[in-house]
Amino acid sequence: MDFLEISPRELECSNAFNMIGKEWFLICAADAERECGANAMTASWGYLGNMWNKPSAVCFIRPQRYTYPLAERAERVSLCFFGEGEREMFSYFGTKSGKDGDKAAACGLHYDYIDGVPYIREAKTVLICRKLYVDDLREECFTDKSIISSFYKAGDYHRIYACEIEKVLSAKC
Repeated sequence: MDFLEISPRELECSNAFNMIGKEWFLICAADAERECGANAMTASWGYLGNMWNKPSAVCFIRPQRYTYPLAERAERVSLCFFGEGEREMFSYFGTKSGKDGDKAAACGLHYDYIDGVPYIREAKTVLICRKLYVDDLREECFTDKSIISSFYKAGDYHRIYACEIEKVLSAKC
């Protein structure tokens, strides 16, 4: 797919609730161990907005995910949005591990790179993000303890990545 680079401030995300929580997205990070050089995972939690006077994205990765150490080593990651109708593909990326094979190839997708950052060529919107702040969710910081019993029974709290959106690639129609 051909892309047009637009300013992060031009990003059409009037309904980030749908883009993230309903449609979902893939977090891609470089993986020097793999022939394809990348790995991606499904995400359905995150934020788009303005932070520290920068267009920003916040995403979350659990420590047991194969993508976690890749994101830890990377200065930049990409967030790839596809729109509606990709539930089967997202389910595959969310239930299969990258350590067992190339999930993109298994789904008929392809990695491309911009400034060394991998992204999925077939995405409709790609955010190239530079990490600005990293921290872990911690049990003692939850004011609503029901979240722990609902989402963290195993104590596997997400790591938070607050990132500056450096580039936005929008698929040409």
